[in-house]
Amino acid sequence: MTQFFNAVRSALFLLFMAVTVIPWALAVLLVSIVATGNVVYWMCAGWLRTAIWGAKVICGVHARLHGFENLPDSPVVLCPKHQSTWETFAFPTLMPHPLCYVFKRELLYIPFFGWAMARMDMIHIDRSKRAEAWNLVAAQGREFMAKGHWVIMFPEGTRIARGARGHYKSGATRLAIATERPVLPVAVTSARCWPRKSFVLRPGVIDVSVGMPIPSTGREPDELMREVEAWIENEMHRLDPQAYAGLAAAPAARA
Repeated sequence: MTQFFNAVRSALFLLFMAVTVIPWALAVLLVSIVATGNVVYWMCAGWLRTAIWGAKVICGVHARLHGFENLPDSPVVLCPKHQSTWETFAFPTLMPHPLCYVFKRELLYIPFFGWAMARMDMIHIDRSKRAEAWNLVAAQGREFMAKGHWVIMFPEGTRIARGARGHYKSGATRLAIATERPVLPVAVTSARCWPRKSFVLRPGVIDVSVGMPIPSTGREPDELMREVEAWIENEMHRLDPQAYAGLAAAPAARA
């Protein structure tokens, strides 16, 4: 019976998102005729805040924040754990500066949502052209961070099931080193409420924990990413011990 009610609530939530995103995106597109960048970004963040509110009210999904006093004033490369769609919606509503997502350009073709994304300062890449993609990330990442934006890159590259660990790629740390910016690791337990391959949300609490900024000066990309990985995975074990029962934590980070 609980599963049935969760499915009904989730269907109502998806309907809520569909009903609200169309007029919101049309308003964004109209405004984008005369404005781009931050103006469009904060308009879109307004809808994302509405979506997160809908998940809370309709589906009972709450957020609990840890370590937000660690957020710096200057640009960083944000490296979060990626378990569900929730954090992609939530981060622009939680972070104090505009975020530049690095994502595959196919998302721009999604009606309304993708069209609005195309008018913001984002980094959309062609994954089939790896060398060109990295050059674009490095160039635009430097440009946007010079404006005070933060770049967000999910180091595992895709959503990872609860209690699992993906392969942490070094693209984010390469960018941090190239731009001489610190890396900010973030642990997120969103799969507790929004499983990776499901649109059925479960009521509960999602923990979002922000670590200390890790300087990138004089570091190697792979070695720096291992430190990011160790912090995130150890924090995930602490925040969601049930998901990791019987599994070893990550090796300790460099002192």
